[in-house]
Amino acid sequence: MKKKNLPANAQPDSRRGFIKNAALAAAGFYIVPRHVLGRGFLAPSDKLIVAGVGAGGKGESDLWNFYQSGKAEIGFLCDVDSRQTAKSLSRYPKAKVYTDYREMLDKEHKNFDAVSVSIPDHMHAVVAMGAMQLNKHVYVQKPLTHDIYEARVLTKAAHDYKVVTQMGNQGASGDGVRQLQDWYNAGIIGDVHTIYCYTDRPVWPQGIPWSKEKPPVPAGLDWNLWLGTAPYRDYVDKLIPFNWRGWWDYGTGALGDMACHIMAPAFAVLGLGYPISAECSVATPYVENWTRGFYPDSGPVSSYITLTFKGENGKPDVKLHWMDGGMQPVRPEELGPNEMMGDGGNGAIFLGTKGKMMCGTYGVMPKLLPTSRTAETKVPQTVARVPKGDNGHYAAWVEAALDGYGSEKSNNLSSKFDIAGPLTESVLMGNLAIRSYFVARKDSKGRESYPGRNIKLMWDGPNMRITNFDEANQFVKRTYREGWSLGV
Repeated sequence: MKKKNLPANAQPDSRRGFIKNAALAAAGFYIVPRHVLGRGFLAPSDKLIVAGVGAGGKGESDLWNFYQSGKAEIGFLCDVDSRQTAKSLSRYPKAKVYTDYREMLDKEHKNFDAVSVSIPDHMHAVVAMGAMQLNKHVYVQKPLTHDIYEARVLTKAAHDYKVVTQMGNQGASGDGVRQLQDWYNAGIIGDVHTIYCYTDRPVWPQGIPWSKEKPPVPAGLDWNLWLGTAPYRDYVDKLIPFNWRGWWDYGTGALGDMACHIMAPAFAVLGLGYPISAECSVATPYVENWTRGFYPDSGPVSSYITLTFKGENGKPDVKLHWMDGGMQPVRPEELGPNEMMGDGGNGAIFLGTKGKMMCGTYGVMPKLLPTSRTAETKVPQTVARVPKGDNGHYAAWVEAALDGYGSEKSNNLSSKFDIAGPLTESVLMGNLAIRSYFVARKDSKGRESYPGRNIKLMWDGPNMRITNFDEANQFVKRTYREGWSLGV
């Protein structure tokens, strides 16, 4: 794929491309991308032309939400697995279809404005970076990236290439998160010092060995392209379309799946930055003969993570506790015995110096504790709401992309990479702690200990480095398979 680095004040595609696009329109491609007409001109529909990388599963619903905004057209579909794409193909019959995103970007970059990335975690960064280097706006599913280093690089690239960005944690644009912010800004619960975040995930297999079976690759799946940046392995059944989440080569476990939803309210309320430390304990499966199975290629059955954030401006340090695999914190005393905590299996609880508040996944059902305070407490609305409900997160990005980088709408996006990047890095710090848990350690006498010993990892956020256990730094940035590169 050819990269095109343009001056900051350049239009990504000039009027010269109009002739080519007019020919495409005559051939049946009925919407001309708005940018090809140049500054001051609008496409006939003034709609954002979106290319979807990932057209099945979550990609299918993401594209539909863009389309439902009324201001986007789906011009291109790209997926390595044709078995998953039937609904998107039927919804957008005029969209041109590709299997390899690199070919699509290379051949069609003058014919669309933006790229939606809704594929397994290990491919988020390379696809998003390839699009941004062509000055395309990007919407990337959560977690933003697979590795901490990738998140840092994408956050910087958004400004380098002057593109509008959004991560797919749609709850960040919800009213619930903003209600929590309003309560906190009004001082209702004082200074938050402790946060509990919890989920019932994983709901896919983890803590298991890789299958020894070697079935044939199904028709319609390009297995080599699906592997992409990951090391080569023979195909196994039931990994696609969902269970890849439990394998470190491709997914980011329960944290990657849910923490960008459940931890996002904490970042919005408190403006958290990089953690200063991380520690964890994990549950491992019983094997036999009173032993536990250690499978470092797969996420654990459950985990308990503690991230510490340095307090700013005289406020206390904040300890954020993450629990997955069904573990939950002790119920707050202020919560009635029959009242639901969070939304049942998932939620977040904020402990402040003057009170407590909680919410469910995506920040839904925000409540003060005791819950009777919720209706009684009236505070000024300090944070503007995002219109259009669940679709608002998508529509806001579409409208911001139409207005362009640096516009008011772009600056106000709920999960632009300036927000999503640090959030994702903190989420992935939890995974770094988990993976470090399985690394054999040596004591002061040089004797190697068994994996599974807890250690408090001290994190130098600006330099992306663990300062007290160098073996953990291998998980900050992975090595891509030969032939794949982030392009920086």
